[in-house]
Amino acid sequence: MRQILFALVLVAGCANSERNDATNTSTPSAPVALTGAGATFPYPLYSDWISTYEKSHADVRINYQAIGSGGGIRQITERTVDFGASDAPMSDEQLSKAEGVVHVPTCLGAVVLAYHPEGWASELKLSPSTVSGIFLGTITKWNDSAIVAENPGTSLPEKAITTVHRSDGSGTTKIFTDWLSATSAPWKAGPGSGTAVSWPGGLAAKGNDGVTALVQSTPGSIGYVELAYAAQNKLAIASIRNRRGHFVAPSIDGVTAAGASVASTMPEDMRVSIVDADGDAAYPVSGFTYVLLRREQSDVNKGRALVSFLRWATHDGQQKTRALNYAPLPPPVVTKIDAALRTIHGPGGAALTPVASEGAR
Repeated sequence: MRQILFALVLVAGCANSERNDATNTSTPSAPVALTGAGATFPYPLYSDWISTYEKSHADVRINYQAIGSGGGIRQITERTVDFGASDAPMSDEQLSKAEGVVHVPTCLGAVVLAYHPEGWASELKLSPSTVSGIFLGTITKWNDSAIVAENPGTSLPEKAITTVHRSDGSGTTKIFTDWLSATSAPWKAGPGSGTAVSWPGGLAAKGNDGVTALVQSTPGSIGYVELAYAAQNKLAIASIRNRRGHFVAPSIDGVTAAGASVASTMPEDMRVSIVDADGDAAYPVSGFTYVLLRREQSDVNKGRALVSFLRWATHDGQQKTRALNYAPLPPPVVTKIDAALRTIHGPGGAALTPVASEGAR
């Protein structure tokens, strides 16, 4: 009987021990999941950033969908994502509907004129008035006298020009049409500037990748895309005449020069256009691209993770920009970003305790 009683006590003890072990073993919490959507312009860089960041931050997962700047603005306004992304700063009207959205510049990039030459030299120089004429439909052949005058010695064919533009609301379109409006009176009086405009003609495609693919498959075509897409797909790219009268090939240095022209005078909300920037080396069709987030974060854990990621992206992440054909942020802009991120808070003004490893470096 004593042996049976001892066995029962032993079994009970083991069971209690197992229950205690189960109670004391902490189950790892699920990673914080952030969702974002918007601009295709910075997608190659954002994709690389997210992959790199997640490797050293197992507690964070970031899902970014490149649906165009218009979609990014719409979704942050409708609160269906944790952050939006746009190459076009939100207008005052859009901000009034979005209730407390903060703009965080993440890098700079160039919008380039990519074209598909067929049987002729793949070097081209274009002035703002000529580009305006091409997209307005008043210059319809590659051997038009305006193009020939800007490209002496280049044999250009009597071939029809096919223009390609974005079909979706796009910050890339906004940068391109801002530049045309700033440099061409006929364009300003016609289609004007916006994330979507009434194009006089041409083919349309969704996203920078869609325009790139259409230019690749259409001999004699010309379209505007972000530099990274043109470079990665080895498209021919035109040099553009800048404000100083120099034909400038799109480059990181040219974009950096354009950004430097406004870095020290950027407004506190960081909404700014840098098209047609002054400077001998400035590439004229350049712009910042932005992440859009709410000043008051409804979920403290998500807010903390998002701010930490943006701190990393605007400091350590800048080392990856040049290799992917983007220009890094000027130091005065980074200082403004740091100040803006310190204003992000939880419900009722609750502070978002920064993650120690994510501070500025």
